[in-house]
Amino acid sequence: MLITRFFTEDGVGEVQDFMPVTGDGQAAESGRHRLIRRVVCVRGTVPFRARVAPRFNYGADPHTVRPLNGLLLFESPERSLALTSTVVMECDGRDAWADFKLGEGETAVFALDLAGEEVPPRGCPHMEAEHEFNATVTYWRRWLHQSRYRGRWREMVHRSALTLKLLTYAPTGAIVAAPTTSLPEQLGGERNWDYRYVWVRDAAFAVYALLRLGFTGEAEAFMRFLTTHISPGCGDHSGPLQIMYGIDGRTELPERELTHLEGHLGSAPVRVGNAAADQLQLDIYGALIDSIYLYDKWAQPISSGQWDDVCHLVAWVCDHWDQPDEGVWETRGGRRNFLYSRLMCWVAVERAIRLANRRGLPADLPRWRQSRDAIYRWIMDRGWSDRRGAFVQHEDSEVLDAAVLMMPLAKFIAPTDPKWLSTLDALTEDLVSDSLVYRYDPQASPDGLRGDEGTFSICSFWYVEAMVRAGRLDEARLAFEKMLTYANHLGLYAEEIGRTGEQQGNFPQAFTHLSLISAAFNLDRALG
Repeated sequence: MLITRFFTEDGVGEVQDFMPVTGDGQAAESGRHRLIRRVVCVRGTVPFRARVAPRFNYGADPHTVRPLNGLLLFESPERSLALTSTVVMECDGRDAWADFKLGEGETAVFALDLAGEEVPPRGCPHMEAEHEFNATVTYWRRWLHQSRYRGRWREMVHRSALTLKLLTYAPTGAIVAAPTTSLPEQLGGERNWDYRYVWVRDAAFAVYALLRLGFTGEAEAFMRFLTTHISPGCGDHSGPLQIMYGIDGRTELPERELTHLEGHLGSAPVRVGNAAADQLQLDIYGALIDSIYLYDKWAQPISSGQWDDVCHLVAWVCDHWDQPDEGVWETRGGRRNFLYSRLMCWVAVERAIRLANRRGLPADLPRWRQSRDAIYRWIMDRGWSDRRGAFVQHEDSEVLDAAVLMMPLAKFIAPTDPKWLSTLDALTEDLVSDSLVYRYDPQASPDGLRGDEGTFSICSFWYVEAMVRAGRLDEARLAFEKMLTYANHLGLYAEEIGRTGEQQGNFPQAFTHLSLISAAFNLDRALG
């Protein structure tokens, strides 16, 4: 529910925007997508102007608008929208508008629906809008009441939980990385990507955050998505899983540029689809199997079929963990032997071993243990730089990468191990700017793209959590509370924070909000 308040010389007005949901979290009517806007005069009198100007297929398809049975129908070749309003609307064949004035306590209602033969358009009178408003408020309050978090930063944690829920596609349980495309990581730069897909990594981390708070239903829905839409294939050098899928499980996500659009503040190109779907990113296996392990531990036991899928994935990881890949940051500068990819392969095998031992499930444990130990030795021997006194980004380099902050979080290394504390100090020196953390230096480690980027917010929260586990609680709390001040007025975060504090990249970003939840949970527990 979004309420925007306007103050004028003659009165106070509110615009209330929401999408109705019922008690089970589905759309108010089967098959219907509805957006309701209520305009309210709270005090005095307020003049308003409303303008409705939809664009179809990213502005590429023409459309018309015409009156039909008391509503306005916007029609394009692919789909139509129906607009109903309690005030008189005018139209010019393409857009619609209205000028009206409301007195204290008066309300105007606008409703925008997907129109079609199966869902005939209908009106939205004041009483219906009031009912939908109250029912939707009740739904979200009841959903949030499931949270077990009672810590110091409840409002921000719950806002992040709501964000993750809103990024979930109810019909399948898919969790998208962000609901937007091509919001730039640097104004005027080319780092503009389409994030409206299910990244296995991001969704698995989101499941961890939701489980931490007690939202087992969302975790169960995502497990259903995995079982229904993502069955591990036979497996080859490119892996039995893609790194991302569509919200309906589709695998074809071709990337194209929309050259007729100038982009946000002139930041072209605008992209639809994501070519990174074809990359090899070995870390996704660790993120996924860790989430399955936690679901089995905190929610309900996985099925025999799910365990067969886990065994299939682990067997593939044992055969392929030592090959180069594009890495967690899905760089476009060629494959390397990234430490983080090895780390999460270790997590994949180690969590599977734990699960097999706890449940007494059949597994090729001698082979799994051998692979787990080989990965460990590789990281300790080839991922460590004596000169830097730190674990580095990839083999045969001395470049630092904030992704290694996951090493103690994943329980690979003790958070007070001398090698880790030295790494933490090196990261603080090279990649931290007043508690904000860059993921890596693209000048020192070319990623195949031009331009710079801001600090990466998930890394900033990982940094907080790493300091918590290292016992540096005062530093961790200060860094965490500084990060809270960079949220926008609604408590939301994009992917990155720019040099002057602005949000950069797609928005809101699941990565940032799930890491906020984890950092808040662990910091609060450590503070007692």
